[in-house]
Amino acid sequence: MDMNNILSLETVAVTTCATLLFLFLLFLLRRSHINTAVALKTPPPPPEVRGAWPLIGHLHLLGSSQPPHVTLGKLADKYGPIFTLRLGVHRTLVVSSYEMAKQCFTVNDKAFASRPKSLAFEVMGYNFSMIGFSPYGSYWRTVRKIATVHVLSTQRIDMLKYVMKSEVKIAMKESYSFWTKVKKNKDSSERAITEMKKWFGDIAINVLFRMVVGKRFDVDEEENRRIRKTLRDFFDLGGSFVVSDAMPYLRWLDLDGKEKEMKKIAKLLDEFVCVWLDQHKRNRKTAGGEHDFMDVLLSTVDDQEFDGCDSDTTIKATCWTLILAGTDTTAATLTWTLSLLLNNREVLNKAIQELDTQIGREKMIMESDLNKLEYLQAIIKETLRLYPPTPLSLPHESIEDCTVGGYHIPAGTRLLTNLSKLQRDPTLYSDPLEFRPERFLTTHKNVDVKGQHFELMPFGAGRRMCPGISFGLQLMQITLATLLHGFDIVTPDEGQVDMAEQNGLTIIKASPLQVILTPRLSAQAFS
Repeated sequence: MDMNNILSLETVAVTTCATLLFLFLLFLLRRSHINTAVALKTPPPPPEVRGAWPLIGHLHLLGSSQPPHVTLGKLADKYGPIFTLRLGVHRTLVVSSYEMAKQCFTVNDKAFASRPKSLAFEVMGYNFSMIGFSPYGSYWRTVRKIATVHVLSTQRIDMLKYVMKSEVKIAMKESYSFWTKVKKNKDSSERAITEMKKWFGDIAINVLFRMVVGKRFDVDEEENRRIRKTLRDFFDLGGSFVVSDAMPYLRWLDLDGKEKEMKKIAKLLDEFVCVWLDQHKRNRKTAGGEHDFMDVLLSTVDDQEFDGCDSDTTIKATCWTLILAGTDTTAATLTWTLSLLLNNREVLNKAIQELDTQIGREKMIMESDLNKLEYLQAIIKETLRLYPPTPLSLPHESIEDCTVGGYHIPAGTRLLTNLSKLQRDPTLYSDPLEFRPERFLTTHKNVDVKGQHFELMPFGAGRRMCPGISFGLQLMQITLATLLHGFDIVTPDEGQVDMAEQNGLTIIKASPLQVILTPRLSAQAFS
């Protein structure tokens, strides 16, 4: 081979190598560019709390004697207003600020529109048929619309105000009779002490029973006792930690015995509601017409199936949803409100002064008087700020990837909104731990609780917010106003009320609230 051919081959080889090297460098540069672009496009995950344990993740942090919202609030002080935990196998996002909550329930509202599945609401909630705990989808949309239109709409609430008024009047009359009886018995050392958690609870449950199933709760004392205990067990179990929720692969062992307990409660709930449903079906055939929500459901559902859920199950689950949602939250909030008033007598005196000025002392309050009572409305707002019924809100679950606070949140992430921490934020409220209703007449006058102001969202926000806000506010306002107007109220020892909390699905006062009710209106007003 001559020298020219050798040189030609060498030239080809060098050119080929140079070309391959150049292409390789281009490939590396392009891949680096793509990776950088992806990294820039996909924001980082939120900071994760340190100290996760194998299998259980951060569950051990929530096992202290403190309520979970207090523990998570302290973690927010350390990690900021958005961070993640691993609760067993579940990635959980915790947000504790106005800004983060607003992003979750506005631009990312649909992304967080679902509920995580839990053992409690599979077993006790008719396999997630209770609309408050149903996954996002056509079943939830359809049944929520029925409940909103036929029970919780403004028009329907106006029609049912007489039920609220009559139940409050019955409670007032009974308390007046009790005081009269004790006063007349001069030889007895008995004092007219009333336990207010039960007093408020009786009003709420009677209103809901009349609206939903068309009867008062106090018809059968033995049945009432059983129902009341079953409802309390439902809330306690619904808000308790369950091993198999965190580690589903251990469900078959039922290590904590919770599934067995839940099945007992589910059976009792179903037995009660089946009796009412059978009665309504019989009455419908003979009497006709619609009288309460169960009648409305029978006419509306009428043997239809909703996403595989039969009509009877839909009716039973929806009726229990309304009763459960309306009783515990209302009674708990009113108990906290009265407790705060008794510990802040100057606020209580201002509320009474407003009532005497606007209503007088010759008659009981009418529902039409409520709009005049701005200070009383501010008292309820301030109570809901300090003691939201569900301090961590009800959990949400993302159904698609989204971005919150500049962080990437993958689908399947659970969301806890620490309302207790958010609503006590000193950047939103001056002296946030103080009970100051005046703030809602001055600096926060235009803030309401209807899900549009993210600094105060005790009933949630977005498409999964509680649809019963207007009903709950009406019932709380007329109950509290009538009570404060009708009675002077003191604790038996005239001391401070213990404000310790008891955890559950809703947060309630741990100890009873015992008071002495002394009439401040004439006997004619109670007749």
